Amino acid sequence: MLATLDVPFDTNAVTFAVDSAVELGERLIVANFRERAPLPLSAMLGYDDLPPAMLALSLGVEVTRLRVKSFHPIPAMLEVIAEQAPGIFVFGPDRARIPRFRYKRAVRAIRSRTGTLLWTSE
Repeated sequence: MLATLDVPFDTNAVTFAVDSAVELGERLIVANFRERAPLPLSAMLGYDDLPPAMLALSLGVEVTRLRVKSFHPIPAMLEVIAEQAPGIFVFGPDRARIPRFRYKRAVRAIRSRTGTLLWTSE
């Protein structure tokens, strides 16, 4: 599972997640957790697309795309991790585009509240 918090994905995270899914022959879940829904024009122009999903599909990987809107995106992410039980969770927001405090808070929550293997760009 590859996820971000309403910012673009980190290139290294995408590479790791897609390569892992290809090598293992497993389905890749690509998720974007956000507080607000995208604007209608943004969705029409494709700004809400999940590029890693398109890359994985082009390599023959089965992909599930999730766009989760919640006033509390980190707890929502934890719920999805619990429901999907991924073998590895790649937390891959672009570090230059996400506030450092939010990133650290999310990583701390994932590590303390899930038992899944976690990959981060740290």
